Amino acid sequence: MSYAEMLSWAAYREKYGSFNPMHRQEQMSAIIALQVHRLGYGKADLIDFMPHAERPALTLEQAMEDWA
Repeated sequence: MSYAEMLSWAAYREKYGSFNPMHRQEQMSAIIALQVHRLGYGKADLIDFMPHAERPALTLEQAMEDWA
């Protein structure tokens, strides 16, 4: 595999996520759970329904907004 091909695969993975089918299944299930939750006027995020995903770090602006 050439370096250019590796970079294109890395860009694909960055855009569309992991190649692991179990991660994709978890994401699909989380999307459905989020929609059902939102029908009940819930305010959860998609990541709240994905127990194996890492929550992104808060930026300073997000932390200040949540605090206010």
